[in-house]
Amino acid sequence: MFGKLREKLKKFTKTVEEKIEEEEKALEKETPEEKKGFIEKLLQVEIKEKDVEEALDELEIELLEADVALETVEALREKIKEKLVGKKVRIGTNKGRLIEEALREAVLDVLTPEKKIDLLEMIKSKEEKPFVIAFVGFNGSGKTTTIAKLANWLKKNGLGVVIAASDTFRAGAIEQVEEHAKRVGVKVIKHDYGADPAAVAYDAIQHAKARGLDVVLIDTAGRNELNRNLMDEMKKIVRVAKPDLVIFVGDSLGGNSVVEQAKQFNEAVRIDGVILTKLDADARGGAALSISHAIGAPILFVGVGQGYDDLKPFDEKWFVERIFGEE
Repeated sequence: MFGKLREKLKKFTKTVEEKIEEEEKALEKETPEEKKGFIEKLLQVEIKEKDVEEALDELEIELLEADVALETVEALREKIKEKLVGKKVRIGTNKGRLIEEALREAVLDVLTPEKKIDLLEMIKSKEEKPFVIAFVGFNGSGKTTTIAKLANWLKKNGLGVVIAASDTFRAGAIEQVEEHAKRVGVKVIKHDYGADPAAVAYDAIQHAKARGLDVVLIDTAGRNELNRNLMDEMKKIVRVAKPDLVIFVGDSLGGNSVVEQAKQFNEAVRIDGVILTKLDADARGGAALSISHAIGAPILFVGVGQGYDDLKPFDEKWFVERIFGEE
């Protein structure tokens, strides 16, 4: 996982480490008079901007090649400089570890959203049930499977769930969501193909109210930037259903294009949270590093396998460990 991203960051660490060692060698060549005053506190080198600037230029290019979004690369660059420039390094200390720690902190800062969402707490604290979640995303992102995985997770946390089959556009979509729902033991509310998707969502909410269910999960048709009619339908679903959360489901293997997709949906309907699929197969890590920073919405879950239990609540520290840890 994230092998390419790890490789880029390690290369940066090595380059800066070599720059500091050059400064150390120059300091060690000073005369005893020049060294006077430093002996008591041990010789130390201050990391200068020039020591990291060249390495940052190279890292910037390589992060872009790893599908990290430009605005995220720029934010990461500033964070790294903030953590390193002006830092005093004692001669003989482990410089590689010091630089890696600064990188970890910078990545964690960029990954951590301004607002975090505790989904279970949000659901349980809503006085008037049900809690409604609408899912949006491009075709092929794994949205329907992800909805089933989340339904399974919510059930295991003691919540009653119903799914609205509001993708009445794509052939086979209703049967697909019914099959997944059957496997995880959740009811589906459906209409015929060609029906109004917003009406399906409305009926699912009424069903949940009548039976005291906690959560309604609304499956919507996969969109793309060329299909304005489907995008307008999605806006109507949001107007009618008034979801408590709109979640964007993106395929992490799509890299930077997933970030651009999320931006499009965020402009059409405000995105409150993100679920990234196929993170276990992602060697680059660009989408996961970029998406929350790009749209200002937290990553809530990540898909880490094919099974219904393979949906993991996202944790920024866990992600950073996956980047910097050995496989």
